[in-house]
Amino acid sequence: MTLREIGAPDPQRLAKHEGQHKYDHGHALVLAGPPGHGGAARLAARAALRVGAGLVTLGCPAAAVPENAARLDAVMLRAIDGGGDLERLLEDNRLSALCLGPGLGLAEQRAELVAAALASRRPTVLDADALTLLARDPALAAHLHPCCVLTPHAGEFRRMFPDLDPSGDRAARAAAAAAAADRAGCILLLKGAETVIAGPGGPAVHPATGVRAAPWLATAGAGDVLAGLIAGLLARGLSPQEAAEAGVWLHVEAARAFGAGLIAEDLPEALPGVFARLGL
Repeated sequence: MTLREIGAPDPQRLAKHEGQHKYDHGHALVLAGPPGHGGAARLAARAALRVGAGLVTLGCPAAAVPENAARLDAVMLRAIDGGGDLERLLEDNRLSALCLGPGLGLAEQRAELVAAALASRRPTVLDADALTLLARDPALAAHLHPCCVLTPHAGEFRRMFPDLDPSGDRAARAAAAAAAADRAGCILLLKGAETVIAGPGGPAVHPATGVRAAPWLATAGAGDVLAGLIAGLLARGLSPQEAAEAGVWLHVEAARAFGAGLIAEDLPEALPGVFARLGL
């Protein structure tokens, strides 16, 4: 098994060009949970917008609309209470990527949202609570498709793939991630100080250790931002493998640029400096 290291993304894949408008850069939809649980989804939505998605909508239960409206400006807001609401919204083909999981919740209606999202066959990031729902219901997990990106940490990985071990050295983690990606039929991003991305292109690793250390990413909400970055890049038309690799690279670079004292809210705001260093 050949294991390659992830490098900087091609700036041309991230650039915006003269004469384009917002819909040329996609529309990402981030699904949020009940009142009091919207912070994680708001972090993901902000990241999707900052990474260049032309539009971002946050969908949440009607009861959570006032809370989220008080905290959102450029991110749009839509009441979505169940799978039927999401199915109707997805009749708009301009919605080009989805993000489910951060703060989503684990109630039955939340599983309906995951089912509706997977049925749409849109590029979709599945993180956090969405991964738990998939682990609980093999029938739901059976609807994963090649345009999905799963973003588990080690605990979530073990719940989804209890017979695979995500610990050990770099090679062992890569082998476990590759086996899981093959089983799921989609891209799998195993988070950690050395993040492994596995899919049809074979496993790749991005270290936030050694000279590229970003220990400040060990903070609440950092994973939600990563999910949003990947969703925003999917909305812009990058492939699942490209979006996962570029998202991880940008995530670490933003943390390194900000440095000590980082909290998750700082990550999207550090991206313009990272883009400037890429020549964008």
